[in-house]
Amino acid sequence: MDFRILAVGDVVGTPGVERIRRSLRYLKRKTDADFVIVNGENAAGVGMTPEQAEDIFDAGADVITLGNHTFGKRELVSYLEDNSRVLRPANYAPQTPGRGYGVYDSKVGPIAVIDLIGRCGMDYGPDNPFLLVEKLLKDVSAKIVLVELHAEATSEKLAMGYMLDGRVSAVWGTHTHVPTADAQVLPKGTGYVTDLGMTGPVNSVLGIRPELSIAKFRGDLTQRYQWANGPTKLEAVLFTIDSESGLCRKAERVDIKDENTAQR
Repeated sequence: MDFRILAVGDVVGTPGVERIRRSLRYLKRKTDADFVIVNGENAAGVGMTPEQAEDIFDAGADVITLGNHTFGKRELVSYLEDNSRVLRPANYAPQTPGRGYGVYDSKVGPIAVIDLIGRCGMDYGPDNPFLLVEKLLKDVSAKIVLVELHAEATSEKLAMGYMLDGRVSAVWGTHTHVPTADAQVLPKGTGYVTDLGMTGPVNSVLGIRPELSIAKFRGDLTQRYQWANGPTKLEAVLFTIDSESGLCRKAERVDIKDENTAQR
C-alpha cells in the first residue's frame, strides 16, 4: 500500500503562515497526502509562536519541525514541553526543552520522525547528528522513518542521505530556503532531497525584502528586516512510501506559486 508523506519547506513570516493557511489543505487533497510535516522555525522571523504553531496545525500539518531558531520566541518553551507534535533538533544538549523525535499513529501503523541540525557553517556545536541518529535508530521499531536535517552545507545533507539509504524511508534538508532540483530515490530505496525550499514571499531574499539584504551585503547602515510583499509560494516534496517495506518508491516536487505579478 502506498503511503504519501508531504514535507513542506521553511515557513517564513506572516506571508508564509498565511500561505500555509490558504493552501496546505488544498495541496494535501491534491496530492492525496496521508501525513504532513512542516518546518515552522521562521514563522515569526526568528522562531515561532504557539499561536502560529496552532495555525499551522489547523491548516493540516501533523508534525512541525524546528531548527537553529527554535528558541527565538521564549514563549514557545512551555509549548514544546506540552506538545509532542512539535520537534526541535534531537542533537541539541539533552537538557534542552522539548523533544527531537517522535512516533505518531497513522493508518498504516507508527511513523517515526527525527529532527536533526547540522554542524557545518552553523553558529554553535550541537552533538554530532551522524552519531546521534545511529543511536536513535537502534530504539526505533517503526517501519516508516523520516529524517530532517536542518543544515547549511549541501554536502552534509547528501552525506546523511547516503548514510541512511535503505535504513529509513526519507531524508530531506531544510534551512537554506532555496529548493534543490534533486528530489530522488537513492540506490537502496530512501527518498531524498537536499532542500525543500521555503514557504513565503516569492520576490524576496529568503523571505526578506531584497533591498534590505542588498544593503547588508554592501555594508550599508541597515534597518530591521521586513517581509517582502507580493505573491507567495509553498515549496514541498511528496514522498510515496511502500508501507510494507518502509522504502520510498517516488520523490517529486509539488510546489505552489502565485503568478509573479509586478508590485505597485
